[in-house]
This record gives sequence, structure tokens and C-alpha cells, in this order.
Amino acid sequence: MTAQPSNQPAVELEATLGHRSTPWQRLFRNPWAVVGIVFLSIVVLAALLAPQISPYTPDAQDLFNRLAGPSPQHVLGTDEIGRDMLSRLIYGARITLVLGVGSTVLGALVGVTLGVVGGFYGGATDQFITFFIDTLMCFPGLLLALLIIGVLGAGTTNVLIAIAIYQVPTFGRLVRGNVLSLRERDYVEAARAAGAGSLRQMFVHVLRNTWSTIIVVGTLALPGAILTEAALSFLGLGVKPPTPEWGSMVSTGQTYMDQSAGEVLFPGLAIFFTALSFNFLGDALSDALDPKRID
Repeated sequence: MTAQPSNQPAVELEATLGHRSTPWQRLFRNPWAVVGIVFLSIVVLAALLAPQISPYTPDAQDLFNRLAGPSPQHVLGTDEIGRDMLSRLIYGARITLVLGVGSTVLGALVGVTLGVVGGFYGGATDQFITFFIDTLMCFPGLLLALLIIGVLGAGTTNVLIAIAIYQVPTFGRLVRGNVLSLRERDYVEAARAAGAGSLRQMFVHVLRNTWSTIIVVGTLALPGAILTEAALSFLGLGVKPPTPEWGSMVSTGQTYMDQSAGEVLFPGLAIFFTALSFNFLGDALSDALDPKRID
């Protein structure tokens, strides 16, 4: 008698696929991702609701309580001219998020566009774009930002532009590498045969298959943008006082550390934990969006 072929492998494969978790499920199973999401949610909500939840306006002065420690009136104490530290931290979150996220998004837009165009067309176009990206990569990030600030001048807008420019190579090289492999895929060839133009092939059929990678890299690039923005403000090249910004608060507070360590400690911790939370989220997204995972 002829043995019947076993369908056990097919059953096992079906069971595996049937229980395959979604990226969102994998993300929220990661405890560090949850920690990062919770902390970042608090920071974002504080920035959005600053006028409603801040106990004082960021520039309100209490000259009788200069460099005061934590108290019922000032939960985190006051700075050198009696401004409430908690209020300035809350308002400072706005500047940090706008510059950090804004510069990363702008850098991603430019870098992704260059990477897609260079990788898709190849030839002289690719060589020129690669040369431009490699030239930017010759400079360390903070040094490049300092150079750009030196040319454009200090100020909030120029800080955003400077950080965005140094983010361009990160996205450009990544996307170019992906496009070089994706442009020869069957679905791109089919779109080309169906009469799709170059722009449609690039930004519909090729780019959409790199979004998960771009999101992960963007999330991991945010801590660097936040730290660079804080460093520029610390050096006096970014956001200028009296605008509340965490880096400039650390810079001003270092003069009075012997009298009030909180003026450096609290904004420094805010920078640290915000950057760390984005790192947690980026690492978790990298695992959650990995197409090779089947758990």
C-alpha cells in the first residue's frame, strides 16, 4: 500500500502564521518600549498643555526666592532670578520637541529624496549624490552643525536647519542602499511595463517598501538631534535666553551650582531621559518591524 503524503508541515506552518503577532503587539510586549512611550507621552502632553498645567509663566520672577530649593510654592525650586524651574522645564519641552522632531523630519525628507533619486537612476546622478552625502559624513555631527551655525548665524531656525543638514547622510545612505535592491524587484518591473513613470515607480512602488526602516532610523536619530540642539544652546549658539530651553538652562545654571544644583540637575535629567526614551522606542521598533520575525 502506498503511504499517504503527510500534511503535517503545512499544518505547522498554518499554525505558526495564524499565531504570528503584529508589530504593535511585539512593540507593547517590550517593557522598555512601554517605558519610553509612557515617558515621551508625558513630555508631549506637558508641551502641548503647558499654559494649562504650568504653575507659573516661564518668565515670572520671584526675587525674594532666588535659587530656592524645592518647596510647596516651587516644586523644583527657582533659578538665579526667581523663575519657577518646573514651569521652565514644561515650556522648554516645547522647544526641545519642535527642534528635535522638526530637524529630524526635515533631514529625513531631504535624505530620503536624495537616496531614492540616486539609487533609482544610478550613473552620474548617483555618483554626484553619493559624493555630496560622503562629504557631509566627513564631519562629525556636532562639528558640522557648528560650522553651519557659523555660516548662518545663531537662532532657533538656523539650529533646526543645521541639525537637519547633518541628519541628511543617515537617511540618504540607508535609502539609497535599499533602493538599489528594490528597483530590480518584479513588482517594479511590472509597474514599469505597465507604463508607470519614474516618479511613480520611485515614490509609490519603491519607497513604500522602505517606510518601516525609515521610521526606525528616524526614531533612533531623534536622540542625537535632541542632544545636539541642547549642546548648541549650551554653547550659546542656539535658543537664546530668556526663552526656556533645557540646554541653555544647564548653561546658565552651571554658574550657580554651588548654590543650587537643581538648576543644572533637572534640565539635564530631562534631556537625558527624553533622549533615552527615544532610544528605547527606536530599538523596540527595530525588533517589532523586523519582517523576519515570526513570533
